[in-house]
Amino acid sequence: MKTLSRLSARLAEFRPRFDLPTLCAVLFLVGLGVVMVTTASSALAAQQNHDVFFYARRQAIFALVGVVALFVGAALPSQFLKKHSYPLLITAFVLLVLVLIPGIGRVAGGARRWIEIGPISLQAGEVMKLALIVWLARSLSEKVQNGHIKTFTTGVLPHLLMPGFAVLLLLGEPDFGTSMMLLLVTFVLLFVAGARLGLLFAAVMGLVPVALHLIASSDYRMRRMLAFLDPWSHRQNIGYQITESLMTFGSGGVFGAGFGESKQKLFFLPAAHTDFVFAIVGEELGFIGVLAVLGAFALIGARALKAALRRNEPFGSYLTIGLAALLLVQMLFNVSVVLGLVPTKGITLPFVSYGGSSLVSSMFMAGILVRLIAEGVQTHEGRDRGSTGVSAGRGLTLRGGVA
Repeated sequence: MKTLSRLSARLAEFRPRFDLPTLCAVLFLVGLGVVMVTTASSALAAQQNHDVFFYARRQAIFALVGVVALFVGAALPSQFLKKHSYPLLITAFVLLVLVLIPGIGRVAGGARRWIEIGPISLQAGEVMKLALIVWLARSLSEKVQNGHIKTFTTGVLPHLLMPGFAVLLLLGEPDFGTSMMLLLVTFVLLFVAGARLGLLFAAVMGLVPVALHLIASSDYRMRRMLAFLDPWSHRQNIGYQITESLMTFGSGGVFGAGFGESKQKLFFLPAAHTDFVFAIVGEELGFIGVLAVLGAFALIGARALKAALRRNEPFGSYLTIGLAALLLVQMLFNVSVVLGLVPTKGITLPFVSYGGSSLVSSMFMAGILVRLIAEGVQTHEGRDRGSTGVSAGRGLTLRGGVA
């Protein structure tokens, strides 16, 4: 009987938990993504595949797989992820090495980023995103608890070296966009954990010349930089995509042209259903649609921050902030590219852009995040009931403190 009780308790730990507002925001974005991929890809699908719904059907299948992935993520306790952080990180590094080997890694769009396993294409960088955040959350929580976060050699350096190794492998693909996202999320977590601002500033200054060298040493990155600095002077060549994106986004007005009424998707705007789907949102759904998308992401970020502050242990707090930061940083990068605020980088809009690896991995991480937020809310409610005899921990504050 005791064995059955322990087994039952163990299985109960893996029961999915959901924060309803966050879950609704994620599912709204996924649903909108299927709708926008349907309209943005219709002309391209008809030309390439003689099937208007070719990409739409695939995106719908990806979304269904993503829902399963979301439920799996929502069933994983934070302590399970903490326990398996190193095996997950090792697996991610192995995949990043394998993808660089000719015959194993598949080349598409001039980059070697995918490993094909039967009918499935796995993007190694997506695995590294989750693995690195889980490892950072575990390592930083341990450094905070033993008081080593303030020193450079034990508090900052190890948490720059590990992402640095990942970035080196990612640049070999090349994948400059994912590299920048991982570094930004790393600095966010170091800041939240309480690393000294002077050390973080010095690290950023040290990375600036490296980034400039990477740009200057690559012809295609230099072309993207020139297109970013003055797209209208290069309207007919390297600045074409940015200028078309700006015209697409700005043509929607307040209410948009209406669903399916985009003119720019008719082979004017490249990558309309992938990296530049947000521009089609602006054209067809207008300012109202844009606000709805940004509002959904803002809701996810706000719920994550509140839950992180309410949790009573640092690992869960840092993991919550790390996952939310990753989704928000990726969203901001994509939106900034569409608006011409940063050079083009080939970064998708989470939950909305077409793509199986991106959508399924984002929904899996969203599942983990939804559970973490639900646990944070539960912790807060338990603290409110503390006066009635229910034990509750103390919530964390930012910069490594404890409330």
